[in-house]
Order: sequence, then C-alpha cells, then structure tokens
Amino acid sequence: MNPLAAIGQTFLGFLAAIGRVALFTGNAVAQAATPPWYGRLILRQMVDIGYYSLPVVGLTTLFSGMVLALQSYTGFARFSAEGAVATVVVLSMTRELGPVLAGLMVAGRIGAAIAAEIGTMRVTEQIDALTTLSTNPFKYLVAPRLIAGLLTLPVLVLIGDIIGVFGGYLVGVYKLDFNAATYLARTLEFLEPMDVISGLVKAACFGFLVTLMGCYHGYNSRGGAQGVGAATTHAVVSASILILIANYVITELFFAR
Repeated sequence: MNPLAAIGQTFLGFLAAIGRVALFTGNAVAQAATPPWYGRLILRQMVDIGYYSLPVVGLTTLFSGMVLALQSYTGFARFSAEGAVATVVVLSMTRELGPVLAGLMVAGRIGAAIAAEIGTMRVTEQIDALTTLSTNPFKYLVAPRLIAGLLTLPVLVLIGDIIGVFGGYLVGVYKLDFNAATYLARTLEFLEPMDVISGLVKAACFGFLVTLMGCYHGYNSRGGAQGVGAATTHAVVSASILILIANYVITELFFAR
C-alpha cells in the first residue's frame, strides 16, 4: 500500500496547492477591483513591466520574425507557394509568437523580480510591518502589480508584433528579393481584426498570470535567502507553464470550429 499512499499524498498536496493559489487569486483580484488604488505604485510597475522590458521583447520578436520569414520561404519553395510568406509571418506573430514570446520573456524578467522583491520583504518581516501599520499587503503590494501587468503587456505585445512583422519584411525584401509593395499588400490582405484582438487578449491574460505567480510565490516564501531563491525559480517556472496552458485554452476559444 505504500506506493498508493505516496500517490494519494502527492495528489492531496497538489489539490491543497491549487486551493491556496485560488484563495490568493480571489483575494488579490478583490483588492485590485476595489478602491482605493495606489496610482503612483501602479504607474511605477507599468514602467518596470513595460518600458524596461521593451528591449528584450523587441529583440526577441525581431529575430523571431526574421527567422520565421526565412524558414517559411525555404518550406514553401518546395510547393511553389513563396507568396504566402508574408501572410504566415503576420498571422503567426499576431496570433501566437508575439504574445507567447513576450509573455515568456516578461515571466523570466518581471516574474523573478517580483518574487525576489516580495520574498525579501516577507523574510525580513516588512510585510508584517505593513500589517502592523494597518496597511493591507494585498492592496499595497499585489494589486498594483496585477493591474500593471494586465494593462501593460497588451501594449508591449502590440509593439512586439509590429517589430516582428518588420523583421519578416526586412528578410523578405532585402534577402529573399520580394517586392516591397507586394509584400506589404500580402501582409494586410488576410490579416483580420480578430487575429490582433486574440493576441492582445492572450497578452492581458499572460500579464495577469506572470504578476500573480510572482506575487504568490514571493508572498509565501519562507526560509531566508534560500527560500527567496526557491520562490523566484518557482515563480518563473509556474508562470511559463501557465502561459503555455492558457495559450492553448484561449486559442481554442477564439479559433475552434
């Protein structure tokens, strides 16, 4: 019976973890949706999440668009369908690659930073000090980050989409010898508003997940410096996994037939 007991213990631990995350999420969303809001903290987090992440996201989407154009051309050349390169680049960037790559990059940068910052505050008892001063830690620490992630990542993804499509344009026109006007016409020909909207919805969801996981693992960190390091790792890994799961779920909702 020992193997069955171990499986049961693991499953119950998994359910308990889901319950803790659900309770934390409910409390955080409730605090983020009700006044008062700390506008200066929200603005600061928006700058940290959006402005300082732009170089990383921009480089990632630029070279992803360039590689996508190059690979699409070599594949479509086998079927004499080189003209579809522009369409594939713009649809892939707006629907999938833009939101997912930006979400993963922000998870690695911002999710880790949030977990380390809040985790350090937890192990040094600064969060307990906030409670002593009658300041709600969820309202002061968690809510501004959730709001900033929810609002900022769609803008970041939209800029990344433009940069990625521009990267594909550079490769298509200057390396693969496409006509510039024809490439732009093919880019816009099959692009629909729903393609961009679905990517922005994904981006908002990913921003929420990244900030939520960073706040959750940092808020619940224990054990000094080692606990903060573990919380940082768990925040990045859990946010990345949830981004991939949410990506499939949202794609199913928007494009399933």
